[in-house]
Amino acid sequence: MKQKNEQIHTRKLLTCLLIGLIGVLGLVCLYYGSSFAPGSRRSDDTGSRLDGSDPVFGGSSRNRDLVELLDEQGHYLEFPKSIPICDIKYSELIPCLDRNLIYQLKLKPNLEVMEHYERHCPPPERRYNCLIPPPKGYKIPIRWPASRDEVWKANIPHTHLAEEKSDQHWMVVDGEKIKFPGGGTHFHDGADKYIVGLAQMLKFPGDKLHNGGSIRTVLDVGCGVASFGAYLLPLDIIAMSLAPNDVHENQIQFALERGIPSTLGVLGTKRLPYPSRSFELAHCSRCRIDWLQRDGILLLELDRLLRPGGYFAYSSPEAYEQDPENRKIWNAMYSLLKRMCWKVLVKRGQTVIWAKPLSNSCYLKRDPGTRPPLCSSGDDPDASWNVSMKACITPYSAKMHKEKWSGLLPWPQRLTAAPPRLEEIGVSAEKFHEDTKIWHFRVIEYWKQMKSVIQKNSIRNVMDMNSNLGGFAAALKDKDAWVMNVAPIKMSARLKIVYDRGLIGSVHDWCEAFSTYPRTYDLLHAWAVFSEIEDRGCSAEDLLIEMDRILRPDGFVIIRDKQSVINYIQKFITALRWDGWLSEVEPRTDALSAGEERVLIARKKWTDGFMTI
Repeated sequence: MKQKNEQIHTRKLLTCLLIGLIGVLGLVCLYYGSSFAPGSRRSDDTGSRLDGSDPVFGGSSRNRDLVELLDEQGHYLEFPKSIPICDIKYSELIPCLDRNLIYQLKLKPNLEVMEHYERHCPPPERRYNCLIPPPKGYKIPIRWPASRDEVWKANIPHTHLAEEKSDQHWMVVDGEKIKFPGGGTHFHDGADKYIVGLAQMLKFPGDKLHNGGSIRTVLDVGCGVASFGAYLLPLDIIAMSLAPNDVHENQIQFALERGIPSTLGVLGTKRLPYPSRSFELAHCSRCRIDWLQRDGILLLELDRLLRPGGYFAYSSPEAYEQDPENRKIWNAMYSLLKRMCWKVLVKRGQTVIWAKPLSNSCYLKRDPGTRPPLCSSGDDPDASWNVSMKACITPYSAKMHKEKWSGLLPWPQRLTAAPPRLEEIGVSAEKFHEDTKIWHFRVIEYWKQMKSVIQKNSIRNVMDMNSNLGGFAAALKDKDAWVMNVAPIKMSARLKIVYDRGLIGSVHDWCEAFSTYPRTYDLLHAWAVFSEIEDRGCSAEDLLIEMDRILRPDGFVIIRDKQSVINYIQKFITALRWDGWLSEVEPRTDALSAGEERVLIARKKWTDGFMTI
């Protein structure tokens, strides 16, 4: 009887242990399913990391999480040994700008206001959990500066623009290459001559459009293949060249392949993902935009983005043709801009240049009821992620109205000077300068790590996935590269500082795909990005696959994050084929460090002209 009771007791004990083990495994699966599994999400109601954080870093270290505990105990879920390659038909996939998705989801976008060119991201169950392959015959891109004028045809096997725009000298097919003579719809003789003409119209010294460094950031809407932006670069002017994924669908792909700062976007119904007062000049050369629609809402969006006294250079038939239809459009546009207090500075040939007012004085003198109205005091002009445009004028702050200028120094002094708008985000000049020094040191250390494998001019297109105050990009000033500074949505208020330093960037939610073509960046820098999306319940694996999509073969990723995140990512390196070269170090602790950090640098593998599969 005693033996029988012992057997029963043993069975009960084993049963309890088994149930307990199942419960623990269930909790582990639930945690990983919500935190890292592709296509799954947790609620965004999770407490923000910004509470009580340092104003420069914007976050604070968390208590040890389950990943760390599993690391210590040696327990891991099964990680993929490989990630499948997508079908070759997806070689140019842009997940959130995929028009096939609109049809599949039976969405009803308003075509008249360009909603079909705006972002529509796939739900989790429709995401492609595979690696985007390059097109057949793909080659490592031609290096800058030669790439400004020619690219490999195999990399972007589309020649319809060369045929359609042959009389405008956009691009020419020449054997295995596509060449760019520098022409455009309104500058057939070359963008360089056209840019000199704009400077002459404005009577700038030496016919230089930079005007002694006072013009640094430019928005070029409907940019084509971005030759205007390409020829601004020798003047130390950087343009955000913008165009939609429309009938000329590969124009931005060509621009990025050339190494020219550019991005996909459209003036539709949503604000562009940039803060207010970001650009000294907006440019439209035959951009085919109906500026009069919806009470001038698109011109009002340009108004939001231009700095005090900013210019709008407009080259279009409405500016010079004398037929009744173009005269009607011109008169209506002139009337609207006059009510917005813009002035025509000069009109010559095919181009007119307007200037925005320096203060609120003109707005205050308008008759009551004049349209467009001023925006309400409750409107945040810097809110730009998934925010609808507003048909109202954004007035200046009391300080900017009084001073009648942006308060910015000329380029290049503004890169390292503390901008006035720092006080709007609660950061002192001392913290700003400390941030600049720290990133200068960090970038030196990054390049030391990569010294043995990095080649001359091999890094041109760079993305900083968490730009903060722009310190990383500022530290690259002596390298022949440009940086797309990305402000995650919780840090979007800081993007204005990036622009005030004379740099460019965009707000973005890293729980979604970025608006760019595959294989467009040579280097991705991710500082605390994975920790941020983990806090929001988004998938780290999804983000790794997205980073692979936009990274060029032979390109580098620099991931700086807490130890547990780096340990997790390490398990995907082989599956992602990022093991062309690998380095992991423990960096020196500095004022921006959030607890124990590690730096992982990996290189995307490229072998025999095709991705190793």
